[in-house]
Amino acid sequence: MNPAATTEAGILSRVIQPETGGWDKAAATAILSFSFSDEDRERMTVLLEKAKEDTLDETERTELKNFQRAGRTLELMKARARLSLQQAVA
Repeated sequence: MNPAATTEAGILSRVIQPETGGWDKAAATAILSFSFSDEDRERMTVLLEKAKEDTLDETERTELKNFQRAGRTLELMKARARLSLQQAVA
């Protein structure tokens, strides 16, 4: 098995299947409205700055990884939602 296929991103991609579309318009539109709150964005900025400075403690490192995972999941879901809407128009 391809090593990339066993990563969290690879597994999520197979679960969400962003290249398939097929969601109804209401679901796709709802998913496209999902986003991080302003508070979360501010926290991510702080964590990224600390990461650049190599000053993250273990708890912050875990928190940043969690934000990255959540962001990747959101990206995959939004990709499938956009494709679903494109298919609905076609």
